[in-house]
Amino acid sequence: MAVVPQPPARGAGMVLATLACGQFLMTLDSSVMNVSIATVAEDVGTDVTGIQTAITLYTLVMAAFMITGGRIGKIMGYKRAFALGCVIYGCGSLLTALAPTLVILLIGWSVLEGLGAALILPAIVALVATNFPRSQRPRAYGLVAAAGAIAVAVGPLVGGTLTTYASWRWVFAGEVVVVLAILALTRRLADLPPDRQTKLDLGGTGLCALGLGLIVYGVLHGGVWGFVNPKPTGPAWLGLSPVLWLVLAGGAVLLAFLSRERTRRDRGRPVLLDPAMLDNRVLRAGLTAFGFQYLLQAGLFFTVPLFLSVALGLSAVATGVRILPLSLALLVTAIGVPRFLPRASPRKVARVGFATLLAGLVTLAAALQSGAGAEIVTLPLVLAGLGIGSLASQLGAVTVSAEPDERSAEVGGLQNTMTNLGASIGTALAGAVLIGGLTASLLTGITGNPAVPPDLSAQAEVELSAGVPFLSDAQLEAALGAAGVPPETAAAVLAENEQARLAGLRAALGLLSLIALAALFCCRKLPDRPPTADAPAGSE
Repeated sequence: MAVVPQPPARGAGMVLATLACGQFLMTLDSSVMNVSIATVAEDVGTDVTGIQTAITLYTLVMAAFMITGGRIGKIMGYKRAFALGCVIYGCGSLLTALAPTLVILLIGWSVLEGLGAALILPAIVALVATNFPRSQRPRAYGLVAAAGAIAVAVGPLVGGTLTTYASWRWVFAGEVVVVLAILALTRRLADLPPDRQTKLDLGGTGLCALGLGLIVYGVLHGGVWGFVNPKPTGPAWLGLSPVLWLVLAGGAVLLAFLSRERTRRDRGRPVLLDPAMLDNRVLRAGLTAFGFQYLLQAGLFFTVPLFLSVALGLSAVATGVRILPLSLALLVTAIGVPRFLPRASPRKVARVGFATLLAGLVTLAAALQSGAGAEIVTLPLVLAGLGIGSLASQLGAVTVSAEPDERSAEVGGLQNTMTNLGASIGTALAGAVLIGGLTASLLTGITGNPAVPPDLSAQAEVELSAGVPFLSDAQLEAALGAAGVPPETAAAVLAENEQARLAGLRAALGLLSLIALAALFCCRKLPDRPPTADAPAGSE
């Protein structure tokens, strides 16, 4: 018989704020680090590649151990897992703030914070289910999801401000303070009793971590190595890109993991994940929608800052301010839909969300013309924020309510695995298509431009065939000057590069628009009725 959670009689707002702060904190790091890469690299005595390695490892650790983190939460209790994750995460933040070298940064940020997040994120999903009845979960999950999305949006503003006027280290020092405050508030959280009879499947943990790690690692390198055909400067395994082999190997390992789990379950032995959960139609639909949402969200957050900071030359602070309309629209929608439309169909709301997000992507792609200023992003980002907020208001409640409450941590592990995978794919795809479009447009432009000598065009085709970097006008002008290119030729190359940048951005947004269109069709398997206290989502 399922254990019925007891929602808090009072202090529900503080409970929700505590969990939302945890979600915000988990998401803030990567967006902050992305705008501070050069400064962090200089401070810890490494190069940009070293910091990118730290970012990749952080994502890998989170994705690899997310399902395991959910299982640990069930064994020791969700509140304890949440608190333990906060302690580990806080220790990692403190170590990162003080890191003198890249090795210490890798231990503190990539490993400790990644492991802490793998405990915290599934526990947040489970604690919402534990502390709020089904009828209140859409609003609760909407706020928690909105907190994470807002962290992605304001991260460049926070990171840019502190890096410019103080130090990036203060971001992580501030995280320690926030973690201490969250720990002080965890006593307000209601919890289910720990499942003392459940054991951790160590073999399953290893297989799951290996499979997910191989897939995420491969996807993250898609833009550098190529997804199928290897890039000229990248490695090749049997004539194909390592990305393809890594993803295939990861998929094979995960199939072996699921087969092993079925066998252990049938024999009555402990499992990390019951494969029967994946037979749940509503859960699968919700997880698929989550993957699409975070793929599109990550792709958008990859392209828009490039346009604002590189193409237009805005500072990190100004870039963050320009992205704020998305955050505000997202927050209003994530809170407003459950409050004013509590009986709305999750299927219809999700369709509206993806359609609105699609409208934002198409509008932005159409507005990216020569001479366009920063003001063109406002309307598309508002539309995108409304779409993401609509999705955030429904999907968390749909997935968790598809299974009994005692499985909410496992659902949280699956959910956060899908969001990590979706975000990794979104960033990699957007980056690969952007660089591909930029390269093709620039090489075509300078080849057909009479102001560019044929020998320079031929040299560019050879040296840039692997991909043209996304450079600002100032960076390209400095590079051309250092290479001794005549001023009139440099001016022609700069003009072609400006057009090529826009072509690359439009290509990336065009791909994201097609994916958003495809996401509309996945919504048909979402439930038509919202979860209630008496009936889970999709019980019609």
